[in-house]
Amino acid sequence: MSAREQGDFKFVELGEEAVEQQSTKPGERLEEPVEPAGPAERGSDTQPEKPSDRKPLTNPHTVLVKREPIDKHKLKRFFVLRPGTIEQAIEDIQSMMDEKEDGSFQSAWLLAEVDHWNNEKERIVLLAENSLLICKYDFIMLSCEHIQRIPLNCIDRICHGEFTFPQKSLDKREGEGLRILWDRLREPTFLSRWNPFSGDFPFCTFTEHPVLEASDKFTKMCALDQFRDQLTQAAQRAHEKKPVPGKANGVLVLKQPILIETYVGLMSFIGNQNKLGYCLARGNMGF
Repeated sequence: MSAREQGDFKFVELGEEAVEQQSTKPGERLEEPVEPAGPAERGSDTQPEKPSDRKPLTNPHTVLVKREPIDKHKLKRFFVLRPGTIEQAIEDIQSMMDEKEDGSFQSAWLLAEVDHWNNEKERIVLLAENSLLICKYDFIMLSCEHIQRIPLNCIDRICHGEFTFPQKSLDKREGEGLRILWDRLREPTFLSRWNPFSGDFPFCTFTEHPVLEASDKFTKMCALDQFRDQLTQAAQRAHEKKPVPGKANGVLVLKQPILIETYVGLMSFIGNQNKLGYCLARGNMGF
């Protein structure tokens, strides 16, 4: 190595020592460079938590709260669910029964009647020994507005199945229904079919009430299958007890689609969507 190269080597070595002396103070040691934290160590100075030690992201009190479905909240608007309302309605209708004509009281049911224009209407149905009473009851004013009495020995057919409509109909309805027919020889007239307020029909159609799942009590009162079974048995006993001349004694139970002859259904759509056939708390209308 020449004298010039030795001088350059010493100059570089002295330069590196000067840099180290500037970066460290006397009495301190040079710390090793810290590597950047990995994904598991970011945001924590301790060891990674185990899965069992991790805290939930949400408040545990909000998780344990059982929220009611939206439908349950809407069901509270029905006046029939107010305490003591349905019991008072049944007592009022029972006081209007004729014991000689209707016989003894058997059971009470809460159903929805579907008319020939596919409109739903809230009804209380009382099954007596000799009669079937279909009652329109005002659950707001607690008064009975109308009663339709059907002798059980006149019922000849009970049909149950899904609702159907004509092929070109724009109307529709989901679920199953129950149709009770008591005069197979009489057909509705043309004017009756196209009159939305007509009640001159030899049949009535029912479906389940919306408060079916409100409680166990209403589940039993709105059960369409149990109502069909009890009605069939009661009508069969009425036929045996008091047969009607010229009619076949007995009830024919058929499982078949229930036809509703509506084509546009605008009126029923507006009424059923807003539950106009039910007694509901509809809120304040003033300002």
